[in-house]
Amino acid sequence: MKIFLTGATGFVGTHVARALSANGARLRLLVRKTSRAEHLQSLHAELVVGDLRQSSTLQAALADCEALVHVAADYRLWVRDPDAMYAANVIGTRELLQLAHEAGVRRVVYTSSVATMGFRADGTIVDEETPVALADMIGHYKRSKFMAEQEAIAAAHSGQPIIILNPTTPIGSDDAKPTPTGRIVVDFLNRKFPAYVDTGLNLVDVKAIAQAHVAALERGRSGERYILGGENLTLKQILDRMAAITGLPSPTMQVPHSVAMTFAFFDEWITGRMLGREPRATVEAVRMGKKKMFASSVKAERDLGYQVLPIDPALHSAIDWFRANGYAPQEDVPSA
Repeated sequence: MKIFLTGATGFVGTHVARALSANGARLRLLVRKTSRAEHLQSLHAELVVGDLRQSSTLQAALADCEALVHVAADYRLWVRDPDAMYAANVIGTRELLQLAHEAGVRRVVYTSSVATMGFRADGTIVDEETPVALADMIGHYKRSKFMAEQEAIAAAHSGQPIIILNPTTPIGSDDAKPTPTGRIVVDFLNRKFPAYVDTGLNLVDVKAIAQAHVAALERGRSGERYILGGENLTLKQILDRMAAITGLPSPTMQVPHSVAMTFAFFDEWITGRMLGREPRATVEAVRMGKKKMFASSVKAERDLGYQVLPIDPALHSAIDWFRANGYAPQEDVPSA
């Protein structure tokens, strides 16, 4: 099968590209002019230079492809120009799906996010049927992904064969940017995590997400959403897991959300607005943290044969990769 894959230079997309290639797919990969693609050379894939915000660069890339796997997204919790995020995530997705339809692409997998789900502050475990609306989305990233997902759902209801995947919070190697979750690991390794707030995430091995993309192409039902998750853990539990792996101390001080919000406000104003750099903490991230993002992957297990993997090996892999690539000091890691 010949597949056009977007986002292959990103964290999740890198692993999806490897999984598809290992499954025998012939890949055509979208890369931007500024993207580093050295790690993709072993896949012997065709590279196409383009941009989601310039649909004219994508039309030719879809020619003679049997499937589209759309992983690319602007994933940031702080942006100076929100319009650029909506242009990539919403308009870019809408136009790419339309081009795929016009090109006769027979199968589409769209990588959405668990961020589009209807989370609750009490830690209720949500699934694909939990009620949710755009008004529930906090921040430009979540709003843009929700709106993009609605574009995919609408296209599927119009007859286009589109399967929607909703990964939770991925962890593992090759998180080069790194993602906001990867920064939690990096900050912990650099002992820049003195305290924590009462929040929770569903952590998932990025390799499990990648394999689910292969399964979705083969077994996914058009128009359906599938949560791809792992373990539901509080932030404190995640930090304790990393402490057990590394031997580094886990923070013991819990701070109220109000204190975290005050720090985020000043960090965002000074670092972001005055200095023009990405702040370590943002107001939107703290607001998100008031809801525990706990989710169930039962539907994906049933329909896609998805397997929920223990998260410790993925945490170990992420820690090893960040240390080996200079994000944190090299230290002996005790055997598990």
